[in-house]
Amino acid sequence: MKKQLIAALISLVIFSVSCEDQLNRFGGPVYDVEGNLAIDRVKIANYLQTAQYDSLYRVHDPATGVVVIVQEEGEGSRPRSGNVVYANYTGRLLDGTVFDTNLEDVAREHGIYNEDRNYDIFTFFLGQPASQGGAIEGFSAGFRRLRSGAKGVLIIPSPSGYRDNPNLPNIPENSILIFDVELLGFD
Repeated sequence: MKKQLIAALISLVIFSVSCEDQLNRFGGPVYDVEGNLAIDRVKIANYLQTAQYDSLYRVHDPATGVVVIVQEEGEGSRPRSGNVVYANYTGRLLDGTVFDTNLEDVAREHGIYNEDRNYDIFTFFLGQPASQGGAIEGFSAGFRRLRSGAKGVLIIPSPSGYRDNPNLPNIPENSILIFDVELLGFD
């Protein structure tokens, strides 16, 4: 009996130690940023081979995998961490499905209008998490590359977007996000 109990305890310790690196502090699995980023880089590269974008230039952020396609150049400086950014945006998936926008006419056109929502200029603190008035990481990475008045497209891999969050309507887990954006200004 003692041998069986000792064997069970040893097995439990070995199992918990071997799983420790794969669990977050709440006991769930750790999100694989590098693995998902590698998968998304391939999908984004394939998408860009066939996508038709008129652009002045493209910027690929190596750290986040975000691709910024500048379609109209703005003027002046670029926003930095801590600036309040004012923008318009329309978000869609790789298949073209529009899932969100701050523009009422676009929401109505794509059947996602919500009468309880205010369709105002989107404001966020650049470089801050959403819980502190910021936006998804991909917005900070993308808007840092734009000047006031610029229009462009942000292609955001899932690790810099909503990751594997299962609780977002119209956005499947690990989705690459495409945002048509206009940087109206910043403070």
